[in-house]
Amino acid sequence: MTHKIQVLTSFFVLAIGMACAQPKTAAQYSHAEVEKMIRDAHTAQQYQTLATYFRSRQLALKQQAHYEIAEWVRRSQITAGLYEKYPRPVDSSRNRYEYFSYEAQKMSQQAAHFESLSAKVQP
Repeated sequence: MTHKIQVLTSFFVLAIGMACAQPKTAAQYSHAEVEKMIRDAHTAQQYQTLATYFRSRQLALKQQAHYEIAEWVRRSQITAGLYEKYPRPVDSSRNRYEYFSYEAQKMSQQAAHFESLSAKVQP
């Protein structure tokens, strides 16, 4: 059982390392800039830019979720009495994983929405 957990942890750490090695191509926008872009978007190119932004955010959040899975597994192996007090570190990792997964799902929905708008606008 422990060997399976170690293999799983190694797999996620390797996957994260490979994902982080890829160059970032999407621009970083502030929340206000994204809101303005959403309000002003009317062309297919603007919608596609928004879809690309949300896909890049989805990828970043998925990477964070994968990191938290590895941390969750690592923390679940610790059985010391100090770690049994609430909130346990393993609970924190689980909550962070669930948060990042939820946010990645929201970004995916936003990207799909803007991709569909881009397809509708194109002649």
